[in-house]
Amino acid sequence: MSSQPEPVLRTRGLTVRYGGVTANDAVDLEVHRGQVVGLIGPNGAGKTTYVDAVTGFARSTGEVWLAGRRIDRLPAHRRRRAGLARTWQAGELFDDLSVAENLAVVAQGGGLRGLAADVFRRRADRSPRDPVLDDLELTDEAARRPDALSLGRQKLVGVARALAGESHVLLLDEPAAGLDTHESLAFGEEVRRMAGRGSGVLLIDHDMNLVLGTCDLIYVLDFGQVIACGTPDEVRHDPAVVAAYLGAEVAP
Repeated sequence: MSSQPEPVLRTRGLTVRYGGVTANDAVDLEVHRGQVVGLIGPNGAGKTTYVDAVTGFARSTGEVWLAGRRIDRLPAHRRRRAGLARTWQAGELFDDLSVAENLAVVAQGGGLRGLAADVFRRRADRSPRDPVLDDLELTDEAARRPDALSLGRQKLVGVARALAGESHVLLLDEPAAGLDTHESLAFGEEVRRMAGRGSGVLLIDHDMNLVLGTCDLIYVLDFGQVIACGTPDEVRHDPAVVAAYLGAEVAP
């Protein structure tokens, strides 16, 4: 009997079709607790479609398992409650709310009326504390508005919003877009810290320095199919990956 622990996220044969186009073709992928897994590939390879399918925003066939529970029949909001969190490529922060209030938008379960009451209560209290902010070292900025922060810190606020509540897995869709080299490096360190606390992380990004320097394992998609899976060193030297995506200048 294998002693390998069960993955916290697993897909088997995940397939997405739009008419006659197959965007994801029987994708098998696993993420374990404490692990950062990369998903890379050229534009149009099906990376964001995969995240949409896993999180319930795109129709798919195949299986999605989260912490030992099959969830592919659940709607998106129930997958989120089950502990599957994601970020979006487009900015999703409310600039007229503080950082702490941005988290309250996600954490509040009482609808718009409950959200409004929670936000005004927090404003009156003026002492917002959230363990997610502590974990991401954002507590000192809890009362500030996101538009007063650097782009790198705004990206972390987006991650904090995704993590609000109990989360087993975090799916990051191009979180380093727009970051400079220093910000990307700092962001990668935060991702490693998140995984070190026991979360599973799936990272999609075109910043190969971030991906190769942060991930434990990398899957490569091309035309919706997994063409390679391995450690960063194995992937960067895989001839199929070099030809399809990385290019000779990235893989010495």
